[in-house]
Formats: sequence, structure tokens, C-alpha cells
Amino acid sequence: MAELKPVAAALEALLADVTPVEGERLAASEAAGRVLAEAVTARLDVPPFDNSAMDGYALHHADAGRWLPIGQRIAAGHTAAPLERGQCARIFTGGEIPPGADCVVMQEKVELEGDRARMPEDVPRGDNLRRRGRDVAAGSPLLAGGTRLDAAALGHLAGQGITEVSVRRRPRVALLSTGDEIVDPGQPLGPGQIYNTNRPMLTMLLERFGAEVVMATAVPDAAASTRRLLGEAAELADVVITTGGVSVGEEDHVRGAVEALGRLDLWRLALRPGKPLALGRLPGAGAGGEARFVGLPGNPVSGYVGAWLFLRPLMGALQGCHAMAELPALTARATFTTCTGPRQHYLRVTLDFGADGIQAHAFADQNSGVLSSCVGADALAVIPPEASVAPGDAVRCLWLRVD
Repeated sequence: MAELKPVAAALEALLADVTPVEGERLAASEAAGRVLAEAVTARLDVPPFDNSAMDGYALHHADAGRWLPIGQRIAAGHTAAPLERGQCARIFTGGEIPPGADCVVMQEKVELEGDRARMPEDVPRGDNLRRRGRDVAAGSPLLAGGTRLDAAALGHLAGQGITEVSVRRRPRVALLSTGDEIVDPGQPLGPGQIYNTNRPMLTMLLERFGAEVVMATAVPDAAASTRRLLGEAAELADVVITTGGVSVGEEDHVRGAVEALGRLDLWRLALRPGKPLALGRLPGAGAGGEARFVGLPGNPVSGYVGAWLFLRPLMGALQGCHAMAELPALTARATFTTCTGPRQHYLRVTLDFGADGIQAHAFADQNSGVLSSCVGADALAVIPPEASVAPGDAVRCLWLRVD
């Protein structure tokens, strides 16, 4: 029996020589969630002029503590006239600081009498001013290549007036479901058949990871059909993913088909759930004339965990997004008891964030066929091989509440 490979070795094999897919120009309004193919440089200073951080009165700090005539009113979006010494200007949040002024006093601290305002003592220079270029200076790096465009990044682009960006195209994925017992929802179930939970689950995760599912089909339990459909999928996609068919049963044809068409880089991991996971390459349309192959086990929990551990970093590498290489990790205190054998366990847990720290609660039934253990899971608690955990022990958890 072949030695079980550790998860780290599988990730190394999976990501070896991955080349990011090519870029494409896209309207910024349509680029949410996409990954920048190249760095973006700031065109403008942000803010573009000194402006007020609040509603109040602009003045020269040397005039603090005096009654000053109100020389002008400056609303946001209007040009300010120069401010003479011995005067103040009524100003509103975002309003341009008038030339000659160097501070703003909030309106709550000012006493009014007709068209005069009494300033408080000791107003420091620069108080309540937002200086030109404080956020971004023209010519400076705005966003690095490989940045995933979330809400803040899109706002950053909009602040520069940028309407079009170069992003990586979505990696194309073929998703093949093996097994004569698998039936799509909406179809009647025959004897011994079950509904396909993996396809909708993995499709959503892949799209969340930035991919485009270009093929989703069932694969009959026959060697010739398996080879044919794998070959067709590899001609369409950068990555071919199968669910089921990678174990050692008489009806498990995927492994043999991959070896006949291309090559198998790694099979069977020291991982629970998900031991019969396979990685390889197929001749096809991807970079270098080949498509990456990932064979996930058919059990839905194994597919779910495998998607987070392997598909997410692979989609990140194909998009040049280094932030997707690893899931964010945090340390929590276990409220459960468990022990492992030769395989590393990934327990589905919910997390409580309390005053005394973070507690991890494991779902009671961690069997790989119990998909309800994934519903509402906040994280995967990583339990090393040959380890035991008791309540109160520190456990490393991989956070799943990420894009």
C-alpha cells in the first residue's frame, strides 16, 4: 500500500509551476471580486485639496481666543476665497480650506454674536484639517497586482476616476460527477440512488473563489466514458475536477483514466476527511498545453473540505492572488475531546468570541458523509496526526468566513 502523503506535500504538488491566466480589460463597475492583473498607479491626490474634517470655522491659529468677523461661507463643492488675518470663514465638512487659514474649530466650541464668532484659546495649527494627498499622492502605488477587488478597492479606483482595469480572466473549470448512483435534483430517485450534493456545493465555492464553471456533467461508471469525458473537459478548462471515482473499487475508473491520458502526481493523503484525493495533469487547453486535475472524494464533506484546502489556493494561484494561498488562521480553546491516528483531521467547528477568548465547538458527528456538519461551520479545526485534544486545549482553526 502506497504511503499516505501529507497535506503540505499535496499543496506543493498542486501549485508547482502554476502560471496565472492571462488578463483582460474590464469596466471597473463589472470588476467586483476580480483580481488585478497589473498594478494601478494613482493619477490624483486624494483629497485633491486641503479640506475641513467637520462643520466649523476656518481661521489662522494665531487668531485663536479672539472675536473674528465671519468673512465668507464655504460649502463643500465651492471655491474658497483667500482669508485675511483677523477674519474667520464659516466652513462645512469637505469644504475647501481658504488660502491663509491653517486650522478649523468645530462649531460647538464657537460663540456667535451677529456676524462675529469668538474662537477658543490655543487652537493648534492644522487642527481638523484633511491635507491634500493625505490618503493618496498622485504617482504613488494605488493597488498592487494580485489584489482582489473588494468594496474598498473598488472605492479606491473610483476615487481616481478610473473606469476600466486589467484583471485576470476567470479560471475555467470543468466539474465532473462520477457514479451511476448520482442523480440531479428534480429527477426521480431509483433504487440505490442519491441526489448530487457535490455539484451545486462545489459550483458555488468555485465561483466564490473566482472561477468559471464551463462544464458540469455526469460521468457513467465505465472506463471508456471516463477517459472520453476527461479528455473533452481538459480541452475546455484550465482545471478538471472530479468527484468520486478515485478510490480503489472496481467501479472507480478516474485514477486509471488520468494515468492513461496524462499523469498522476499524487494520490491518497494523510487527511481526514478526504484520504482518496488525487492530483495530476491532463493534456489540454491550459497553460503549457495541459489542464490541472483534482480528483475529490465523492463524500460531500470530503469535497467541501478539499475545496477549501486545495481548490481555493489553486484558483488563487491561477489568478495571481497571493492572499488566497492560505486560509486565515486563529487559535481557539477546544470544548471537545478527540484524538487522531496517522492522518491530520479537519474538524468542522463553530466559534464563540467571548471576553475570555475564542472557543471552538465541534459538530458532534464528524463523519465524511454528514454534510450538516458543514452547514454553519465557521472554521476547520486542524488536529495534527497522532494527537489528542481535551477541553481547554488550544487548537488552530482555519477561518472559512472569507471571500
